[in-house]
Amino acid sequence: MPFEGTGYTIGELMASRISQEVRDETFVGTGAASPGPMAGVLLAKATHAPDVTYVAIGASDPELNPISGKEAFDLAQRGKLDLFFLGGAQIDAEGNINLSVIGDHDAPDLRLPGAAGSGMLYYMTNRIILFRMEHTKRVFVEKVDFITSPGASDGRVHRPGGPHILITNLCVMRYLGNTKRFELESVNEGVTVEEVVENTGFEIDIPADVPMTQRPTPGHLSLLRSSIKEKVAGIYPAFVAGGGFGA
Repeated sequence: MPFEGTGYTIGELMASRISQEVRDETFVGTGAASPGPMAGVLLAKATHAPDVTYVAIGASDPELNPISGKEAFDLAQRGKLDLFFLGGAQIDAEGNINLSVIGDHDAPDLRLPGAAGSGMLYYMTNRIILFRMEHTKRVFVEKVDFITSPGASDGRVHRPGGPHILITNLCVMRYLGNTKRFELESVNEGVTVEEVVENTGFEIDIPADVPMTQRPTPGHLSLLRSSIKEKVAGIYPAFVAGGGFGA
């Protein structure tokens, strides 16, 4: 369902914002548990980036897997994977992500799925978009309990890629490579800067003027609620059934 008073869902807002980051004639990939990124890439492909090559790693639909997951990893190692999406149970001030454990590593409170391909992809993909549908201090912490994949590396490490922006249900933040910190880019409709600060467990750089995240256009909403909704439902039926898209 749309969040109060906006006429669109938070999933639609995030997908619309994600679509703006997709460049035509590039390779873009998504991994597991990525319905919002999938919708955003498909939206870009249906609008301004018709010649993007998109691979949804693990999807059974051949239309969403024009190349194999192995080929996508090969592309990343050759510097040709332009954009990928990562989340994390925890994300900290420096862009480190935790997909491994909550609590002490040897006696954790919760053991998580683990790195999968995130370790290599965080280094080698040209741009990484971090995303979370839950923006709380439980997720956005000063320091992750365990660094599954680091947000930055020193000069001894070959690292063409890294975090680019962070998109959540409250805001969009941009990662500043020179300071290795996040700067608030925009707040979502109905959200204040103060609410973002209150729900983030680390300090954010805040410009003097913080705009509202651009609303999805009527054309974007029409696509998201028709052909794109159908494709996403084939991979993520729970997301669609739970109100990820409007009526």
